[in-house]
Amino acid sequence: EGCILCRARDGADEESLVVRRGERAFVVLNRYPYASGHLMVAPNRHEGEFGELDAEEAAEIHRLAATGMGVLAETMRPQGFNLGWNLGRVAGAGIADHVHLHVVPRWSGDTNFMPVLADVKVIPEHLLETRDRLREAWTA
Repeated sequence: EGCILCRARDGADEESLVVRRGERAFVVLNRYPYASGHLMVAPNRHEGEFGELDAEEAAEIHRLAATGMGVLAETMRPQGFNLGWNLGRVAGAGIADHVHLHVVPRWSGDTNFMPVLADVKVIPEHLLETRDRLREAWTA
C-alpha cells in the first residue's frame, strides 16, 4: 500500500520510527513533528474512518496514548500535552486514509518565529535518537 503509516507499521524497527507495537495498534514518531517527541498512535488495520474502529482497537489506541504520555513525561519532561484526531484533509489530516491519534508534548515557549517567518521547524534531536530513547523508556 502507499500509506505512510502502513509502511511504518510493516517496516523493520531499525529503519522505521515505530516506538511501540501492540496487538491491534502501534506508536510511531511523527516524521514531520509539531514538537520533539510528537507521537502518532494508529490501528494496525488500514482504516480511514474513525467510526469504523472496533472497541478493542479504540481501547488499545487509548492505552498506548496514555502510556506514551507517561513515557514522554519521564524522558522529555513536557509541561503539557496536546492530544487530537485530525479527521479529513480540511481538518488538517496529513494522512487522511489511516486514522491516528496525535500525542504532542508541549513546553512553555515551544512555538517561536521559525515556523512563522521561515517555514522551518527546529527539532533539537534526530528522530532516530528520540525513537531509541522512547523505546528504551517504554520497556523500562
